[in-house]
Amino acid sequence: MAKKKTKMSRGFKRLITLFGAALFFIALFFGWSYYNKIYAPNISDNKKDQIIFIPTGSAIEDVIQILEEEHLLINEASFLWVSEKMNYTLHVKPGKYQLKKGMSNKELIGLLRSGKQVPIKLTFSNIRTIYDLAGAVGGKIEADSASIAFLFKEKEYLENYGLNTYNSLCLMIPNTYEFKWNTSAEEFFQRMSVEYKKFWSESRKAKAKNIGLTQSEVCVLASIVDKETRRNDEKSIIAGVYMNRYLKGWKLEADPTLVFASGDFTIRRVLNEHKDIDSPYNTYLYTGLPPGPICMPAISSVDAVLNYQKHEYMFFCAREDFSGYHSFAKNYIQHLINARKFQKELNRRKILS
Repeated sequence: MAKKKTKMSRGFKRLITLFGAALFFIALFFGWSYYNKIYAPNISDNKKDQIIFIPTGSAIEDVIQILEEEHLLINEASFLWVSEKMNYTLHVKPGKYQLKKGMSNKELIGLLRSGKQVPIKLTFSNIRTIYDLAGAVGGKIEADSASIAFLFKEKEYLENYGLNTYNSLCLMIPNTYEFKWNTSAEEFFQRMSVEYKKFWSESRKAKAKNIGLTQSEVCVLASIVDKETRRNDEKSIIAGVYMNRYLKGWKLEADPTLVFASGDFTIRRVLNEHKDIDSPYNTYLYTGLPPGPICMPAISSVDAVLNYQKHEYMFFCAREDFSGYHSFAKNYIQHLINARKFQKELNRRKILS
């Protein structure tokens, strides 16, 4: 009897051992599977570091589709499983993200859930119209050019910023800025309003008040100066000529305003026929400043107006050597002499329009 019991006891122990081993290997299998789902690479090693864009309003299904379209995911099911465990399915954040090859689900979802985006750098310079600006910005951020251009012409919206449909471009200060990709048109305006307030320091506001111009009027005059010369060392002199005319109640008679009024920015030579264009921007027809800027002026042009040079010049024209500099005159007779030299050179070079 004792031998029988011993054999049964040994058999039971073996059964327990085998069962325990089976449980161990099952646990090991599921543990390894669990580990792989979380920590194994799930972004293909065959791909270089990849940029993806997740639009505003996207759900987890949209994210999976974006990753699948780029052939990035190795295992879609494991990505969805870990997304649910990490609560990403309810917290999808739009933006521009850089994915590194070989990323695990934990790394990938941690990045996407954090909202840590690759910043967008936008540089504004040499912008003539609101449509040029909208075209330069739209597509680089999530907002398209149409939605940005719309706000520039939306009267009630602009009133919130103390602007109108003519001078709305004055809000934009040319520089390089960092944005999140998922920036809306409204958020773009809000950010530029913040930058505008930073730019218009107490010192600049005091200078504008001292010369008798509002901030928008400074911008308008600066835009004319900007299109008159590319020479920064000459800008304050030209600004002084226009301030002399403005303070005396003369018409500004600025050729760049005729180019803007015509809408033909290829014009190289302003003719008498351009002076008859009926436009509020035609400073040969109307006294005072135009209703809005004719471009987004450079900061150097704004500061040239704020610090315009006080002198007695009332006229200027481009030098005949085409150096980009100008000849200045205190009276019309001297101005005609300078102008004829330049016109003669235009004719010699056959620049007729």
